[in-house]
Amino acid sequence: MKKKLIIFIPHINVGGVEKNLFIIANYLAKKINNISLITANKKYTKKLDKKIKIISPKNNKWENGSMYEKYAICLFILINTILKDRNYLIFSFQANWYAIIVAKVFGIKIVTRSNTAPEGWSKNNLKKKIYKMIINYADKVIVNSMEFKKSLKKYFNVDSICIYNPLNISAISKQALVRIKPYNFYKKNFLNLINIGRFTDQKNQLLILKSINNLKYKIPIKLLIIGRGPNYLFLKNFIKSHNLEKFVDLKKNIDNPYPYLKNSDIFILSSNYEGLPNVLLEAQYFKKLIISTKCPTGPKEILLNGKAGIFFKMNDYKDLCNKLLFVYKNKKNLKQKIETGFVNLERFDEQKNLRKYYKTLLTFL
Repeated sequence: MKKKLIIFIPHINVGGVEKNLFIIANYLAKKINNISLITANKKYTKKLDKKIKIISPKNNKWENGSMYEKYAICLFILINTILKDRNYLIFSFQANWYAIIVAKVFGIKIVTRSNTAPEGWSKNNLKKKIYKMIINYADKVIVNSMEFKKSLKKYFNVDSICIYNPLNISAISKQALVRIKPYNFYKKNFLNLINIGRFTDQKNQLLILKSINNLKYKIPIKLLIIGRGPNYLFLKNFIKSHNLEKFVDLKKNIDNPYPYLKNSDIFILSSNYEGLPNVLLEAQYFKKLIISTKCPTGPKEILLNGKAGIFFKMNDYKDLCNKLLFVYKNKKNLKQKIETGFVNLERFDEQKNLRKYYKTLLTFL
Protein backbone atom coordinates (compact mmCIF):
# COMPACT_ATOMS: atom_id res chain seq x y z
CA MET A 1 0.00 0.00 0.00
CA LYS A 2 1.88 3.07 -1.25
CA LYS A 3 -0.64 5.91 -1.48
CA LYS A 4 -2.17 7.94 1.33
CA LEU A 5 -5.95 8.37 1.58
CA ILE A 6 -7.80 11.69 1.81
CA ILE A 7 -11.51 11.61 2.66
CA PHE A 8 -13.14 14.77 1.31
CA ILE A 9 -16.36 15.97 2.99
CA PRO A 10 -16.47 19.78 3.36
CA HIS A 11 -19.83 19.98 5.15
CA ILE A 12 -20.51 17.63 8.08
CA ASN A 13 -23.92 17.94 9.68
CA VAL A 14 -26.22 15.39 11.32
CA GLY A 15 -27.82 12.89 8.99
CA GLY A 16 -27.49 9.66 7.06
CA VAL A 17 -24.48 10.78 5.02
CA GLU A 18 -22.54 11.63 8.17
CA LYS A 19 -23.63 8.45 9.93
CA ASN A 20 -22.15 6.43 7.08
CA LEU A 21 -19.05 8.62 7.01
CA PHE A 22 -18.20 7.85 10.64
CA ILE A 23 -18.75 4.11 10.23
CA ILE A 24 -16.78 3.85 6.97
CA ALA A 25 -13.92 6.18 7.98
CA ASN A 26 -13.39 4.47 11.34
CA TYR A 27 -13.28 1.07 9.64
CA LEU A 28 -10.78 2.31 7.05
CA ALA A 29 -8.61 3.74 9.85
CA LYS A 30 -8.05 0.16 11.07
CA LYS A 31 -6.91 -0.93 7.62
CA ILE A 32 -5.03 2.08 6.26
CA ASN A 33 -2.04 3.59 8.05
CA ASN A 34 -2.05 7.07 6.52
CA ILE A 35 -5.54 8.54 6.34
CA SER A 36 -6.68 12.19 6.47
CA LEU A 37 -10.06 13.91 6.33
CA ILE A 38 -10.71 17.40 4.94
CA THR A 39 -13.72 19.23 6.35
CA ALA A 40 -14.82 22.69 7.51
CA ASN A 41 -16.88 21.22 10.38
CA LYS A 42 -14.36 20.22 13.05
CA LYS A 43 -16.89 19.95 15.89
CA TYR A 44 -18.25 16.62 14.59
CA THR A 45 -14.88 14.98 14.06
CA LYS A 46 -14.72 13.77 17.68
CA LYS A 47 -16.66 10.74 16.44
CA LEU A 48 -13.74 9.77 14.22
CA ASP A 49 -10.85 7.46 15.07
CA LYS A 50 -7.85 9.36 16.48
CA LYS A 51 -5.66 7.84 13.76
CA ILE A 52 -7.47 9.99 11.19
CA LYS A 53 -5.70 13.31 10.64
CA ILE A 54 -8.24 16.15 10.48
CA ILE A 55 -7.36 18.93 8.02
CA SER A 56 -9.57 22.00 8.49
CA PRO A 57 -9.45 25.79 8.06
CA LYS A 58 -7.55 27.47 10.89
CA ASN A 59 -10.25 30.12 11.26
CA ASN A 60 -13.36 28.70 12.97
CA LYS A 61 -15.63 31.14 11.10
CA TRP A 62 -15.98 28.54 8.35
CA GLU A 63 -17.94 26.30 10.72
CA ASN A 64 -20.91 28.66 10.26
CA GLY A 65 -20.39 29.41 6.59
CA SER A 66 -22.73 28.34 3.81
CA MET A 67 -22.33 24.94 2.21
CA TYR A 68 -20.72 26.46 -0.89
CA GLU A 69 -18.32 28.54 1.23
CA LYS A 70 -17.24 25.29 2.90
CA TYR A 71 -16.81 23.67 -0.51
CA ALA A 72 -14.59 26.57 -1.61
CA ILE A 73 -12.29 26.63 1.43
CA CYS A 74 -11.98 22.84 1.51
CA LEU A 75 -11.14 22.70 -2.20
CA PHE A 76 -8.40 25.26 -1.51
CA ILE A 77 -7.10 23.03 1.32
CA LEU A 78 -7.28 19.97 -0.94
CA ILE A 79 -5.25 21.71 -3.65
CA ASN A 80 -2.71 22.94 -1.12
CA THR A 81 -2.35 19.44 0.35
CA ILE A 82 -1.84 17.88 -3.08
CA LEU A 83 0.73 20.51 -4.08
CA LYS A 84 2.85 19.42 -1.10
CA ASP A 85 2.51 15.72 -1.85
CA ARG A 86 0.72 14.09 -4.79
CA ASN A 87 0.92 10.59 -3.37
CA TYR A 88 -2.77 10.53 -2.48
CA LEU A 89 -6.03 8.81 -3.35
CA ILE A 90 -9.07 11.05 -2.87
CA PHE A 91 -12.27 9.48 -1.51
CA SER A 92 -14.96 12.14 -1.99
CA PHE A 93 -18.21 12.11 0.00
CA GLN A 94 -19.38 15.57 -1.17
CA ALA A 95 -18.77 18.23 -3.84
CA ASN A 96 -17.88 15.35 -6.10
CA TRP A 97 -17.57 17.08 -9.45
CA TYR A 98 -15.46 19.88 -7.93
CA ALA A 99 -13.16 17.29 -6.36
CA ILE A 100 -12.98 15.35 -9.64
CA ILE A 101 -11.76 18.45 -11.48
CA VAL A 102 -9.03 19.00 -8.88
CA ALA A 103 -8.01 15.34 -9.01
CA LYS A 104 -7.76 15.27 -12.79
CA VAL A 105 -5.86 18.58 -13.01
CA PHE A 106 -3.22 17.23 -10.62
CA GLY A 107 -3.20 13.65 -11.89
CA ILE A 108 -4.64 12.15 -8.70
CA LYS A 109 -6.91 9.09 -8.55
CA ILE A 110 -10.38 9.73 -7.12
CA VAL A 111 -13.24 7.53 -5.89
CA THR A 112 -16.57 9.28 -5.31
CA ARG A 113 -19.56 8.26 -3.23
CA SER A 114 -22.93 9.66 -4.33
CA ASN A 115 -25.63 9.98 -1.69
CA THR A 116 -28.75 11.46 -3.30
CA ALA A 117 -30.78 10.19 -6.22
CA PRO A 118 -30.25 12.20 -9.44
CA GLU A 119 -34.03 12.64 -9.71
CA GLY A 120 -33.74 15.04 -6.77
CA TRP A 121 -31.74 17.61 -8.67
CA SER A 122 -31.64 16.61 -12.34
CA LYS A 123 -34.24 19.29 -13.19
CA ASN A 124 -31.43 21.81 -12.74
CA ASN A 125 -30.25 21.69 -16.35
CA LEU A 126 -26.94 23.47 -15.77
CA LYS A 127 -26.01 21.20 -12.87
CA LYS A 128 -27.11 18.18 -14.87
CA LYS A 129 -24.93 19.12 -17.85
CA ILE A 130 -21.87 19.81 -15.69
CA TYR A 131 -22.31 16.60 -13.73
CA LYS A 132 -22.77 14.55 -16.89
CA MET A 133 -19.66 16.09 -18.41
CA ILE A 134 -17.43 15.49 -15.37
CA ILE A 135 -18.64 12.47 -13.38
CA ASN A 136 -17.22 9.90 -15.78
CA TYR A 137 -13.73 11.23 -15.07
CA ALA A 138 -13.91 9.70 -11.59
CA ASP A 139 -11.87 6.52 -11.35
CA LYS A 140 -14.74 4.82 -9.54
CA VAL A 141 -18.26 5.93 -8.56
CA ILE A 142 -19.94 4.28 -5.57
CA VAL A 143 -23.70 4.45 -4.97
CA ASN A 144 -25.78 2.89 -2.20
CA SER A 145 -28.65 1.16 -3.99
CA MET A 146 -29.22 -0.78 -7.20
CA GLU A 147 -31.99 1.62 -8.19
CA PHE A 148 -29.51 4.49 -7.75
CA LYS A 149 -27.04 2.63 -9.97
CA LYS A 150 -29.69 2.31 -12.69
CA SER A 151 -30.60 6.02 -12.38
CA LEU A 152 -26.99 7.13 -12.87
CA LYS A 153 -26.74 4.97 -15.94
CA LYS A 154 -30.05 6.31 -17.28
CA TYR A 155 -29.43 10.02 -16.69
CA PHE A 156 -25.65 10.29 -17.07
CA ASN A 157 -24.45 7.05 -18.70
CA VAL A 158 -22.30 6.41 -15.62
CA ASP A 159 -21.19 2.89 -14.71
CA SER A 160 -21.14 2.79 -10.92
CA ILE A 161 -20.86 0.09 -8.28
CA CYS A 162 -23.43 -0.44 -5.55
CA ILE A 163 -22.32 -0.84 -1.94
CA TYR A 164 -25.15 -0.79 0.56
CA ASN A 165 -25.02 1.40 3.65
CA PRO A 166 -23.42 -0.54 6.52
CA LEU A 167 -26.02 -0.99 9.26
CA ASN A 168 -24.36 -0.74 12.68
CA ILE A 169 -26.80 -2.84 14.71
CA SER A 170 -24.68 -2.96 17.86
CA ALA A 171 -24.45 0.84 18.05
CA ILE A 172 -28.17 1.54 17.55
CA SER A 173 -29.12 -1.28 19.93
CA LYS A 174 -26.93 0.27 22.62
CA GLN A 175 -28.34 3.76 22.02
CA ALA A 176 -31.90 2.43 22.15
CA LEU A 177 -31.29 1.25 25.73
CA VAL A 178 -30.51 4.78 26.94
CA ARG A 179 -33.16 5.91 29.37
CA ILE A 180 -35.14 9.02 28.52
CA LYS A 181 -37.64 10.97 30.57
CA PRO A 182 -41.02 9.20 30.65
CA TYR A 183 -42.58 9.85 27.25
CA ASN A 184 -46.31 10.09 27.83
CA PHE A 185 -47.27 11.42 24.41
CA TYR A 186 -47.80 8.01 22.86
CA LYS A 187 -50.96 6.23 23.99
CA LYS A 188 -52.00 2.60 24.16
CA ASN A 189 -54.38 1.46 21.39
CA PHE A 190 -53.44 4.51 19.27
CA LEU A 191 -51.57 4.51 15.98
CA ASN A 192 -48.28 5.85 17.34
CA LEU A 193 -46.40 7.19 14.32
CA ILE A 194 -42.86 8.49 14.01
CA ASN A 195 -40.88 10.34 11.34
CA ILE A 196 -37.15 11.03 11.72
CA GLY A 197 -35.39 13.29 9.24
CA ARG A 198 -34.13 16.78 8.48
CA PHE A 199 -36.80 19.48 8.37
CA THR A 200 -36.46 20.20 4.65
CA ASP A 201 -38.64 20.21 1.54
CA GLN A 202 -36.96 16.96 0.46
CA LYS A 203 -38.25 15.12 3.55
CA ASN A 204 -41.72 16.66 3.10
CA GLN A 205 -43.05 16.28 6.67
CA LEU A 206 -45.82 18.73 5.76
CA LEU A 207 -47.52 15.90 3.87
CA ILE A 208 -47.76 13.83 7.05
CA LEU A 209 -49.13 16.80 9.00
CA LYS A 210 -51.88 17.29 6.42
CA SER A 211 -52.84 13.63 6.84
CA ILE A 212 -52.96 13.92 10.62
CA ASN A 213 -55.12 17.01 10.30
CA ASN A 214 -57.53 15.02 8.14
CA LEU A 215 -57.60 12.00 10.47
CA LYS A 216 -57.40 13.60 13.92
CA TYR A 217 -61.05 13.05 14.78
CA LYS A 218 -61.51 9.84 12.78
CA ILE A 219 -59.08 7.44 14.44
CA PRO A 220 -56.90 7.53 17.60
CA ILE A 221 -53.57 8.73 16.25
CA LYS A 222 -50.34 10.35 17.47
CA LEU A 223 -47.35 11.56 15.47
CA LEU A 224 -43.81 12.29 16.67
CA ILE A 225 -41.45 14.10 14.27
CA ILE A 226 -37.76 14.26 15.18
CA GLY A 227 -35.17 16.25 13.27
CA ARG A 228 -33.51 19.61 12.72
CA GLY A 229 -33.35 21.99 9.81
CA PRO A 230 -34.67 25.13 8.12
CA ASN A 231 -38.37 24.12 8.03
CA TYR A 232 -38.75 23.76 11.79
CA LEU A 233 -40.68 27.00 12.37
CA PHE A 234 -42.83 26.41 9.30
CA LEU A 235 -43.86 22.97 10.58
CA LYS A 236 -44.37 24.30 14.10
CA ASN A 237 -46.64 27.07 12.83
CA PHE A 238 -48.67 24.60 10.76
CA ILE A 239 -49.21 22.46 13.85
CA LYS A 240 -50.33 25.47 15.87
CA SER A 241 -52.58 26.99 13.20
CA HIS A 242 -54.40 23.67 12.68
CA ASN A 243 -54.74 22.86 16.39
CA LEU A 244 -52.63 19.74 16.14
CA GLU A 245 -50.74 20.12 19.44
CA LYS A 246 -52.62 17.19 21.01
CA PHE A 247 -51.85 14.98 18.03
CA VAL A 248 -48.33 15.96 16.94
CA ASP A 249 -45.10 16.32 18.91
CA LEU A 250 -42.31 18.11 17.01
CA LYS A 251 -38.88 17.63 18.57
CA LYS A 252 -35.65 19.20 17.33
CA ASN A 253 -31.99 18.57 18.11
CA ILE A 254 -32.50 15.07 19.51
CA ASP A 255 -29.11 13.35 19.20
CA ASN A 256 -30.43 9.90 20.06
CA PRO A 257 -33.82 9.14 18.44
CA TYR A 258 -33.65 5.38 18.99
CA PRO A 259 -35.50 5.15 22.34
CA TYR A 260 -38.39 7.01 20.66
CA LEU A 261 -38.24 4.84 17.55
CA LYS A 262 -38.21 1.72 19.69
CA ASN A 263 -41.42 2.79 21.45
CA SER A 264 -43.35 3.77 18.31
CA ASP A 265 -45.60 1.53 16.21
CA ILE A 266 -45.23 2.81 12.66
CA PHE A 267 -42.49 4.66 10.81
CA ILE A 268 -43.52 7.02 7.99
CA LEU A 269 -41.13 8.17 5.26
CA SER A 270 -42.60 11.06 3.27
CA SER A 271 -39.53 12.00 1.20
CA ASN A 272 -39.57 13.26 -2.38
CA TYR A 273 -36.21 11.61 -3.07
CA GLU A 274 -33.50 9.77 -1.15
CA GLY A 275 -30.33 7.78 -1.70
CA LEU A 276 -30.71 4.79 0.59
CA PRO A 277 -32.48 6.02 3.75
CA ASN A 278 -30.72 4.58 6.81
CA VAL A 279 -33.74 5.32 8.95
CA LEU A 280 -35.80 2.70 7.11
CA LEU A 281 -33.17 0.08 7.90
CA GLU A 282 -33.22 1.13 11.54
CA ALA A 283 -37.01 0.99 11.66
CA GLN A 284 -36.87 -2.52 10.20
CA TYR A 285 -34.35 -3.58 12.84
CA PHE A 286 -36.74 -2.43 15.59
CA LYS A 287 -39.55 -4.30 13.82
CA LYS A 288 -41.73 -1.31 13.01
CA LEU A 289 -44.32 -1.29 10.27
CA ILE A 290 -43.13 1.09 7.54
CA ILE A 291 -45.32 3.29 5.37
CA SER A 292 -43.32 5.11 2.70
CA THR A 293 -43.45 7.02 -0.54
CA LYS A 294 -42.13 5.18 -3.57
CA CYS A 295 -39.60 7.94 -4.05
CA PRO A 296 -36.33 7.45 -5.87
CA THR A 297 -34.14 5.84 -4.67
CA GLY A 298 -34.03 3.22 -1.93
CA PRO A 299 -37.48 2.63 -0.39
CA LYS A 300 -38.63 0.21 -3.09
CA GLU A 301 -35.41 -1.77 -2.67
CA ILE A 302 -35.47 -1.78 1.14
CA LEU A 303 -39.17 -2.66 1.31
CA LEU A 304 -38.89 -5.31 -1.40
CA ASN A 305 -41.46 -3.58 -3.62
CA GLY A 306 -44.10 -3.73 -0.90
CA LYS A 307 -43.46 -7.15 0.63
CA ALA A 308 -41.84 -5.49 3.65
CA GLY A 309 -43.93 -2.32 3.92
CA ILE A 310 -46.75 -0.19 2.54
CA PHE A 311 -46.38 2.50 -0.13
CA PHE A 312 -48.37 5.66 -0.73
CA LYS A 313 -48.22 8.12 -3.61
CA MET A 314 -45.71 10.93 -3.45
CA ASN A 315 -47.16 14.33 -2.48
CA ASP A 316 -50.59 12.76 -1.92
CA TYR A 317 -51.69 13.20 1.69
CA LYS A 318 -55.12 11.72 0.93
CA ASP A 319 -53.49 8.49 -0.18
CA LEU A 320 -51.51 8.46 3.06
CA CYS A 321 -54.79 8.95 4.94
CA ASN A 322 -56.24 5.92 3.17
CA LYS A 323 -53.19 3.81 4.02
CA LEU A 324 -53.33 4.83 7.69
CA LEU A 325 -57.03 3.97 7.84
CA PHE A 326 -56.21 0.60 6.28
CA VAL A 327 -53.48 -0.04 8.84
CA TYR A 328 -55.74 0.94 11.72
CA LYS A 329 -58.32 -1.63 10.62
CA ASN A 330 -55.83 -4.37 9.68
CA LYS A 331 -52.83 -3.82 11.97
CA LYS A 332 -52.78 -7.38 13.32
CA ASN A 333 -52.68 -8.79 9.78
CA LEU A 334 -49.56 -6.85 8.75
CA LYS A 335 -47.01 -8.61 10.95
CA GLN A 336 -45.66 -10.61 8.01
CA LYS A 337 -44.48 -7.42 6.29
CA ILE A 338 -42.57 -6.45 9.43
CA GLU A 339 -40.98 -9.89 9.73
CA THR A 340 -40.03 -9.95 6.03
CA GLY A 341 -38.19 -6.64 6.41
CA PHE A 342 -36.34 -7.80 9.50
CA VAL A 343 -35.25 -11.10 7.95
CA ASN A 344 -33.88 -9.36 4.84
CA LEU A 345 -31.66 -6.91 6.75
CA GLU A 346 -28.73 -9.22 6.13
CA ARG A 347 -28.14 -7.37 2.83
CA PHE A 348 -27.02 -4.36 4.83
CA ASP A 349 -24.65 -6.19 7.17
CA GLU A 350 -22.06 -3.74 8.46
CA GLN A 351 -18.90 -5.80 8.10
CA LYS A 352 -19.80 -7.22 4.70
CA ASN A 353 -20.36 -3.78 3.17
CA LEU A 354 -17.37 -2.19 4.90
CA ARG A 355 -15.14 -4.86 3.39
CA LYS A 356 -16.50 -3.90 -0.04
CA TYR A 357 -15.50 -0.26 0.56
CA TYR A 358 -12.00 -1.29 1.60
CA LYS A 359 -11.59 -3.67 -1.35
CA THR A 360 -12.69 -0.95 -3.79
CA LEU A 361 -10.27 1.64 -2.41
CA LEU A 362 -7.43 -0.88 -2.13
CA THR A 363 -7.44 -1.16 -5.93
CA PHE A 364 -6.07 2.41 -6.14
CA LEU A 365 -3.85 2.55 -3.03
